[in-house]
Amino acid sequence: MSEPRSGFRFEGRFVHTEVIGEGPPLVAIHGTPFSSQVWRRVVPHFRRQRRIHLFDLLGYGRSEKAPGQDVSLGVQNRLLAALFEHWQLQAPDVLAHDFGGATALRGHLLNGLEYRSLTLVDPVALSPWGSPFVQHVRQHEAAFRGLPPYIHEALLRAYLQGAAWRELPEDALRIHADPWQGEEGQAGFYQQIAQMNQCYTDEIEPLLDRIRCPVHILWGEQDTWIPIAKGRELQARIPGASFTPIAEAGHLVQEDAPEAIVAALARLLN
Repeated sequence: MSEPRSGFRFEGRFVHTEVIGEGPPLVAIHGTPFSSQVWRRVVPHFRRQRRIHLFDLLGYGRSEKAPGQDVSLGVQNRLLAALFEHWQLQAPDVLAHDFGGATALRGHLLNGLEYRSLTLVDPVALSPWGSPFVQHVRQHEAAFRGLPPYIHEALLRAYLQGAAWRELPEDALRIHADPWQGEEGQAGFYQQIAQMNQCYTDEIEPLLDRIRCPVHILWGEQDTWIPIAKGRELQARIPGASFTPIAEAGHLVQEDAPEAIVAALARLLN
């Protein structure tokens, strides 16, 4: 996406934002360890019908990665609420993936943000979540932060590939890996993993039956990060939610089957 880029200051920290297109608002929220670039094969299809609001979560992508800053799920919904105010959004359609799903749910249930609709793509929403790798990094963050760069890059690429069902092409790997390269990027990658905590989804689990907008759930059938059974469980917890399994797609549906997201969103928005 080569659209105009800008930034937003949240509690003194820089947040990368983009607004493209014209029409009713659509907010797209990425997950971990990705950035707003994860939507590059999805949102351009709607730029003639929608004003699309994109941003990188704190500590991700082109947003600030200061050592020791809070980049947990506990701060991202407050950032979302601040951006809604900044963008003067009332009730946009929201598209959210992975941690973006948790952020959208927390913003709605804890911060009172209103949505016209909420489309969740393989969201982090129900415990337990977090791979053995995540648990290991949480216990040894300093050791991982100090890995030689070539070992970090190999580990990072393997981790990113694990999110997809199909082999990621080199350009996609580079797009998703670049923000985590260099001294700041490497430290930021392990910092965001170390701050992962199920308490932030546990906090909203009892509130899922109070969601005030239509919810549409899309889930990659081959998701090894969060199995599809967890998606069906989430659907059962949200009254009236629809559920669409995506064939031959893993957790990273945006790379494995972007056309499935485009088709589902087109039906909803039209």
